[in-house]
Amino acid sequence: MTAVPNAGSNGSAGCLAVDRSSFFAPKRSLGQNFLSDPNICRRIVASLELAPGDPVLEIGPGRGALTRILAGHDGPVMALEKDSELVSWIKSEFPSVGVVHADGLDFCWEGTRRLPGLSLIGNLPYNVASPMIWEMVSRCRSFRSMLFMVQKEVALRLTASEGSRTYGALSAWVGNFVRGEYVFTVPPHVFRPQPKVDSAIVRFLPRPDPAWDDAAALSWTVKILFQQRRKQLGTILKAHWSGAVEAWCADLGVDRRIRPEELSPDALRSLARVLVPSK
Repeated sequence: MTAVPNAGSNGSAGCLAVDRSSFFAPKRSLGQNFLSDPNICRRIVASLELAPGDPVLEIGPGRGALTRILAGHDGPVMALEKDSELVSWIKSEFPSVGVVHADGLDFCWEGTRRLPGLSLIGNLPYNVASPMIWEMVSRCRSFRSMLFMVQKEVALRLTASEGSRTYGALSAWVGNFVRGEYVFTVPPHVFRPQPKVDSAIVRFLPRPDPAWDDAAALSWTVKILFQQRRKQLGTILKAHWSGAVEAWCADLGVDRRIRPEELSPDALRSLARVLVPSK
């Protein structure tokens, strides 16, 4: 497990332009697309709505487009980066920023509880954004807000409501831990290299009743249901149907012919408790 380091504050924001003398070629294996537009960077950081003294953790700082702004924040600033070359550069370029050399997919997100009111921000690689967000929303226990840039298609799934075309297992899972908001669309031309699709900013605020105690049962339930999302509930759960499930349907007024995409995150949580009762 990786601990979150202490970090200084009051760093200088400096110039937003990329320093070509410290240029790092994007690594396709890491899904790197670096931000290059100062206006978009300022808008992203402003959307996080940091207050003086708030701790902030940037996920995947890359060439430091957002880090240059965050380094001027009056509060602890940290960065989590997988690329060892970029870790060394960030440490030298932004000495006030505490840097963790780690993979976000393996990071001990539970450790962030030592920083109450933490905000998380980042331009997440397309190839790991969904699994990383799956882990972060369910394992970060004391955060204030999260603001991430992801592929637009993923952003729509993350913020979808039941009954919509984009609602699925990821939507239902995330919706049980946070309240998601689609903030704005980001065009390809603000990146180097330019992706072939639009990106988008999503913001998450914690739910007052996150599904921490039901996480294992909920994970099993949404995965088994949405693997066959076009089938009816009764068909998918034929091998698991019981009097308890029948009573759940009656209590919620759910027809067994309903499809998973029509069930809200809260309904899926209550179904999970019936399907996988705690021992």
